[in-house]
Amino acid sequence: MSQSPEEKEMAELLISALNLEGVKAPDIDPAQPLFGNQGEGLGLDSIDALEIALAVSERYGVQLRADDANNKKVFFSLRSLTEFVTQQRAAA
Repeated sequence: MSQSPEEKEMAELLISALNLEGVKAPDIDPAQPLFGNQGEGLGLDSIDALEIALAVSERYGVQLRADDANNKKVFFSLRSLTEFVTQQRAAA
């Protein structure tokens, strides 16, 4: 469950944006699903996705659109979200 420096930074952003009390960045497994059933991953919901998109936009200048067909893949895990943001920033 090792995080890259970028994943750790993204985990800290998620914790801050979503006010996840009692969760520390190293606690978030980068490969676990962010959304879904409680007890698996973070168990986030669609409102959390909007908060994440806003925080990512403010911090990194990367737009995550609600109507993007790739959102399920992008938001799947901490790792997939971090990779997407990193790719978008490199392409800008």
